Amino acid sequence: MSARDVTVVVPIDSPDAEIEQVVEAFAGQLDRLGKSWECVLVFDGVRGKAWEKAKTLEQRFQNRLRKLHFARHFGESECLKAAREIARGAVLFTTPQYVQVDPIEIGSFLAELDAGADMVVPWRKQRVDPWLNRLQSASFNALMRKINKSTFHDLNCYFRAFKRERIADIELYGDMYRFLPLIAQREGLVVRELDVRHLKEWGRAGFFGVGVYARRFLDVVGVVFLTRFRIKPLRFFGSVGLALSLAGGLILAYTIANRILTPDYGLQNKPAFLLGLMLFSLGVQVIGCGLVGEIIIYYTQT
Repeated sequence: MSARDVTVVVPIDSPDAEIEQVVEAFAGQLDRLGKSWECVLVFDGVRGKAWEKAKTLEQRFQNRLRKLHFARHFGESECLKAAREIARGAVLFTTPQYVQVDPIEIGSFLAELDAGADMVVPWRKQRVDPWLNRLQSASFNALMRKINKSTFHDLNCYFRAFKRERIADIELYGDMYRFLPLIAQREGLVVRELDVRHLKEWGRAGFFGVGVYARRFLDVVGVVFLTRFRIKPLRFFGSVGLALSLAGGLILAYTIANRILTPDYGLQNKPAFLLGLMLFSLGVQVIGCGLVGEIIIYYTQT
């Protein structure tokens, strides 16, 4: 099959996905720009009305539209990985299953890639979703900028463009697609952020469930480790281990000093002594995990 300028990847996890509007928006804008293109629709465990629309679009656009279907839900990371394997475009565009951002921005993204960027990400400055959602999104992105020392303001928007060969070796899994700009930047890729016009937003308004926030917290911990300590795991495990060992050592020192200075003070029924011993031992083990990680990295890179 012939190569294309652009491959548009659309992960679909709802039977109500507005895929016709998405495909037409990209097709119209890319045709105006004189770019050859294809669209890969990745059905992430769903079919329904969206699948029927896709079959109609497939007949209309013929070899410029292809479908992939997962038997169950895997998430955006697996959708992008699967599409990346069959993509023929030099540039990959990812977009939600509805027209979230003004299609006119496609030209600006392509211009940034032509100017030397490896990846271009959006910043929806004037957002149209409810204020509580905007507040939660702004807080999340501010936290990520603080702990990762990044400059990105809108990691929650999946309207993105990449040079396919530059992200070919970046491993994606779980919810790491959300943090792909951070990971790409740490890998040495040139990632630029552009202001975009926000048209529409799907999803619920208001606070999410406790499980969602717990998963997001774990995602943040995971991406911090991957972006800051992947090459030097001892710095992460060593810091945690030293803190635990120090806390345990202080508790042990206190209880042992009391035992020496107070004859009637016994250790056999003192929870503080056991807590100190446990924390100190745990700290040593955590440091050991960091040392094992350093040894593994040393031997895999030499």
